[in-house]
Amino acid sequence: MCREAARRRRRVESDVFGDLSRLLPLQPSIRANLDKPSVIRLTLSYIRMQTLLTENAWMSAGVGNLEKNQTFEGGEKLSNCHGSRDKEKKESEDCETSEETNLYLGVLEGFLMVLSTEGDMIFLSENVNKYMGLTQTELMGHNIFEYTHPCDHEEVRNNLRLTAEEALCGVKRDFVMRIKTALTHRGRSTTLKSATYKVLHCDGRAKVCMSPSSVSCLLLTCRPLPLSHTLLSGHTFTSQHSMDMKFTYCDPRVTSLLGYRPEELLGRSIYDLCYTLDTNCLNKNHLNLCLKNQSVSGQYRMLVRGGGYVWVETHSAVIPSVRTPKSKLIVHQPLCILCVTYVLSGVEQPFLQFSLDQTRSHRYLN
Repeated sequence: MCREAARRRRRVESDVFGDLSRLLPLQPSIRANLDKPSVIRLTLSYIRMQTLLTENAWMSAGVGNLEKNQTFEGGEKLSNCHGSRDKEKKESEDCETSEETNLYLGVLEGFLMVLSTEGDMIFLSENVNKYMGLTQTELMGHNIFEYTHPCDHEEVRNNLRLTAEEALCGVKRDFVMRIKTALTHRGRSTTLKSATYKVLHCDGRAKVCMSPSSVSCLLLTCRPLPLSHTLLSGHTFTSQHSMDMKFTYCDPRVTSLLGYRPEELLGRSIYDLCYTLDTNCLNKNHLNLCLKNQSVSGQYRMLVRGGGYVWVETHSAVIPSVRTPKSKLIVHQPLCILCVTYVLSGVEQPFLQFSLDQTRSHRYLN
């Protein structure tokens, strides 16, 4: 009797988990390989994501429109009209939406992540596997602190923390963190036990939910560093710096973009060219470089020779020295900092000088 009762209980439990897994908006081949903890973890993540989207729809369209388009059972929508035409139309729309999403993700050169204020990964886009070597279903529902570098935990916590003022204005978040990746430098897959860390530039905004059943979160775009697309633009110049950010080399294209000759920048600090109110942006970038070896500065203003400034964004990486047979250099010892600076605007306020160096220079004509 006891064995039969236990067998019946396990059978009912398996049926319940089977029904629950079929409600998940996943491909059948993926659902078939899910264990029971994964089913619970993914179900909770999709419920939280559905609640978040439902509140967003309520805020934008109102309760009346929401009731007509309420979503149940893995994303299937209830409708008054049934038939083959509606089904074909829905499949066509889903196909177009999928193609459009893949196009956006391809242009992004990264993946999307929805992160709760407790650090739970509520949602990740399917292309996360391309950058981390881990699938969407392997990561959703887990806590971000299980995968980030221990030295970055405090910075991540600070970005997850929302004050009352930030909650009202939807504050922007922009930070760099190191996260485990199961991909080697050659693109081969490995296990998490031998995983290395990849530097991610995370950019997005905080979303605060007013409903008690919803969860406040961060909506982030995560792009691995270094980025490649900036190197292809004509509005960029490259430069090399010592570890204190003094120029040791500068691309000749800086003359057409900022008016400076490369030789007159050698030995000068990049801080000399930064607009005074934006030095905190460079300080943060410099600190990330020293700690994580790669960073993105965010947008700041760089002074133009003779007067005015342009908006720029700098992508930086620390280049390590390499041990050679004839030298005794230590591997991973910093050799220099390589910067790619992308000019985002034309010269603004060209008739104003913001530093003494600009008053001693000839005016730059754009």
